[in-house]
Amino acid sequence: MKVTWRIWLMMFFLGMSLLAIFGSAHSPYISLLQTGILIDNVKENSSLFDSGVRANQIISFINDEKIENLKDYNSVMEQYHSLGDGETKKIIITTKDKSEFVLLARNTISEEISLSEIPKTRIQTGLDIRGGARALVAADRKLTDAELDDLISISQERLNVYGLSDLTIRKQSDSSGNKYMVVEIAGTSPENLEALIGQQGHFEAKIGNETVFVGGNKDVTHVGRTGQDAMVTECFAVQGGESCEFQFTIFLSEEAAQRHADITDTLSINGSYLSKKLDFFIDGKLTESLNIGSSLKGSTTTQISISGSGQGATREEAIESAKQEMKQLQTILITGSLPFKLEIVKIDKISPFLGEQFTKTIFIASFASFLAVCLIIILRYRRIKLSFIMLFVALSEIIMILGFSSLMKANLDLSSIAGIIAAIGTGINDQQVIVDETIRGKLESMGVRIKEALFIVFTSFATIIASLFPLFYVGAGLLRGFAVTSIVGVTIGVLITRPAFADMIKQMEK
Repeated sequence: MKVTWRIWLMMFFLGMSLLAIFGSAHSPYISLLQTGILIDNVKENSSLFDSGVRANQIISFINDEKIENLKDYNSVMEQYHSLGDGETKKIIITTKDKSEFVLLARNTISEEISLSEIPKTRIQTGLDIRGGARALVAADRKLTDAELDDLISISQERLNVYGLSDLTIRKQSDSSGNKYMVVEIAGTSPENLEALIGQQGHFEAKIGNETVFVGGNKDVTHVGRTGQDAMVTECFAVQGGESCEFQFTIFLSEEAAQRHADITDTLSINGSYLSKKLDFFIDGKLTESLNIGSSLKGSTTTQISISGSGQGATREEAIESAKQEMKQLQTILITGSLPFKLEIVKIDKISPFLGEQFTKTIFIASFASFLAVCLIIILRYRRIKLSFIMLFVALSEIIMILGFSSLMKANLDLSSIAGIIAAIGTGINDQQVIVDETIRGKLESMGVRIKEALFIVFTSFATIIASLFPLFYVGAGLLRGFAVTSIVGVTIGVLITRPAFADMIKQMEK
């Protein structure tokens, strides 16, 4: 069989998809060949954290003993779990990148770290498959529809700062008319979710006991976020690592500037500064104190610089920490504090067990469908080679869809799997159209018959896209994943695999 450029194109995308699926996110090696265990999380201010151990590192050796899986890890760590209270023992942890961490471990060292097996693929699964946490959140008073929309909008903006991969926030009401906010995050614990949403995020700037301004657009008219208005200013070594300071500019309203002038006008001058500092509070906790220059006494200044810092074991880590702290503070200043307190009515841990069982059932059903399709094709066309080509192309489409999802770091949930199955069903149907148009006896040439078949395929593609796009934009809850994977699947089919399949049939019929 002559390999045309369309077939080469399909093989190229097939290879790239396999690389996207099985390439390791944590090293340049294929994930299937990786050994060791992945660090998911390290508690801050723990002995491991202070030694420089961080999330996403891969542990390869402990005390020169090779660690290939969690069983090896638990076996090595038994000697530390049996230590008495107050006893310590030296431990040497070596990671995949040859970094070595030496510390004195206590019997609680395993509580400082969360570990998992290295993922064999880069496919990310959603809440209903890999589990997570769901919280039902209510305010301390009844909310109107507009207030609930504001709460969801502010919560979405604040939680997005943390870069959460699978975050869903929606509204819900009961028969009594009470309105709630439902927050779902995949791959997290109820404790982490409670910590994320349990705070009101109230920002106050005070001089003494008097409030100068609060977060939100009433007092803060603009928050600098780019260029000279927001930057990491300097880094320096501290005990245990590095510290980096950040600074960004905000502009106050005339009313807030006047409050600043009235309060500072009563302060005495102590050298180059006023007698009291400008203190920043988040949810009543002091986060930063700035000296006020003596030249600002009684001044109605509308421009103020906010500063803070971030720490890390290395300079790069400290810079990232400072940027993250700055981004969170900017978000609170922009969105303002919520005009009510939040109460977590109910918080649930969603087990991945049911999702895993349902996923297995889907794959078993899909495999059975594949066998049935294979049998039907053999009985219909009585050609083993043709049946093999059709199933190979269908399998290639599945791999390309999964490769696209892995590359885009999209979460694969149950509705997405249903969308993949629907796309493959459409693909098999299109292949049958191409086969029927090309191998049936007709007066037209092979080229004309191929063009007629592809015209039918493209027309079907346009109809499917038109019907699915409304679901893609609206979201439609669980139907969004179905719409996205279906659109990706049929697009891959019509642009890559259908033309390649047509060329295969054309070459086979020569």
